[in-house]
Amino acid sequence: MFVPSIPLRGVVHRFAIILIAIATVLGMATTAAAQASISTGSIQGTVSDPTGALVPQAKVIITNKGTGQVLTFTTNSAGSYNSGSLIPGDYKVRVEAKGFRTSELPVTVEVGTIASGNIKLEVGETSQVVEVQSSAVQVNTEQATVQGVVTPEQIENLPINGRNFLDLAQLEPGIQVQDGAGFDPTKNGFESISIGGRAGRTARIMVDGIDVSDENVGTTTQDIPASAIQEFSIAQSSLDLSSSLTSSGTVQVTTKPGTNGLHGEGFYGFRDERVGFAGFPGGVTPPFQRNQMGGNIGGAIIKDKLFFFADAERTKQDFGNAVTFSAPFTDLSGVYSAPYRNNEDVGRLDWNIRSSMHMFYKFGYNNNSDLKPGNNYSPFLNRDNTPSHTVGLDFTTGSITHSIRYGYSYFNNSLGAAGSGGGLINPDPNLFMVANAGGMVTGPNVNAPQGTIQANHQIRYDGSKQWRNHIFRFGGALDRISIGSFAAFGALGAQVVYAPTSPFSIAPALGPDGNPADNPLNYAISSITLFNGQGAFSEKTAFGKKAYSGFFDNRIEFYAGDAWKVRPNLTVNYGVHYVLDTNRNNNDLNSNPALTS
Repeated sequence: MFVPSIPLRGVVHRFAIILIAIATVLGMATTAAAQASISTGSIQGTVSDPTGALVPQAKVIITNKGTGQVLTFTTNSAGSYNSGSLIPGDYKVRVEAKGFRTSELPVTVEVGTIASGNIKLEVGETSQVVEVQSSAVQVNTEQATVQGVVTPEQIENLPINGRNFLDLAQLEPGIQVQDGAGFDPTKNGFESISIGGRAGRTARIMVDGIDVSDENVGTTTQDIPASAIQEFSIAQSSLDLSSSLTSSGTVQVTTKPGTNGLHGEGFYGFRDERVGFAGFPGGVTPPFQRNQMGGNIGGAIIKDKLFFFADAERTKQDFGNAVTFSAPFTDLSGVYSAPYRNNEDVGRLDWNIRSSMHMFYKFGYNNNSDLKPGNNYSPFLNRDNTPSHTVGLDFTTGSITHSIRYGYSYFNNSLGAAGSGGGLINPDPNLFMVANAGGMVTGPNVNAPQGTIQANHQIRYDGSKQWRNHIFRFGGALDRISIGSFAAFGALGAQVVYAPTSPFSIAPALGPDGNPADNPLNYAISSITLFNGQGAFSEKTAFGKKAYSGFFDNRIEFYAGDAWKVRPNLTVNYGVHYVLDTNRNNNDLNSNPALTS
């Protein structure tokens, strides 16, 4: 592996120049764009008179009901308007035009969605206000994507076992939630989602416009409190033009902002083995207890200007893991403690700099500790620690809208031996690992120790410009991905395999109790496997750690497209999205000429 020869400063400089060039060219073009970026939504619509004729130069006022932010637009010659990026929430669209009554339309903006704001005016005095009722069920004619949005009401009112934020995906058709430990031991404590039957590794996870996907093994690098989520969207096919690289679909999550009203909540959840927990074979019920607590508060520091929101959750779970062995080792069956701890914190500030400019900063922190249970007495202890920072800026300049996101996250995973800290209560806890084929394997878990560190510096830009009945969108992103890892499989000790006992091909020595069949130590050893304890994949280091070999990749993305509003209820979308990874292969050694010729 190697560090790319192009320095990060040079990459960022060239990337910025290209973005400015694209914005300049498209800004000079006589074309237009509406926008629903990764972490925001928007409102797009046309204003017409009772005959269906389009109304140009109508005044459109869009007000955020929660924060009081007011945006003012004027319909163009085609009677169209475009709000640009809006944080998800409830809005009021007010349209004023000379010779017509003033109309007001309630619109809900959802993440990654372009909401329809079409309004038909009535002839009359401007001083007369008509409240237009939107239809409860509408077909979105602004986008060609197949996606679903989980609303705040659903998040707050539907019970989620375990309160993992990815469990919300199950509310959408064709989605299955998978245990992250099912495809990699380093993902204990995390979940993944399978979209349309595809692998859970491949779904792209976005939070507030920043990618939090694990570039090593898939799914997410951090959990966030379910009560901190404003909206949760899943795009399954025909993804939005701004979506990043994925083979299955994307999850887009936005966290809650503060509003003018002071709101807060607290909760405490308790569950133990008496509520539907599976029993242990033989009629014994192992202990299980889950305590979940948390709360949030949000409000205004300066009304209509500066807002805050904070949320924290903690899960304390103690679980008695049952281990069962077949004859003649049934007496070795037992229960050991497999504790799980998880802490999730989110803090956010939102600032309405002016009517056409909004900025936010969000800090997130997640750490967990999970003693991985299994049908053995050699579990491993998995720990994760992930702080993250996100800054967002949305604004308009003339007829061009802009959305900028910067994010930094640091995912640190370690996997080690459980030891006495795991609370093992069976005699000789580190001796018996697993029974297989009637035999016995002893020794510590071979999956430990392991370690993975992933750091992401991300910046993305999404822009749009409106002209007549066209919608042109453009943007790009740069993700500086640094990954370091090691896996010293078996470094904690040797693994011993005893001869099979069924059938008894090797006669054991007699034990003092005259019944040696139930003691695996009385059987002959079939093999001993020694490990060298070396876990580095390369002589090159990462993050200043000698054993952590890694790679450094610059993921560069550009896109441009047009949404052509042929009719008020018909939109044609087309465009191109280009992704380049500069170093996703192993370049530790020189390439084989036979493979590159």
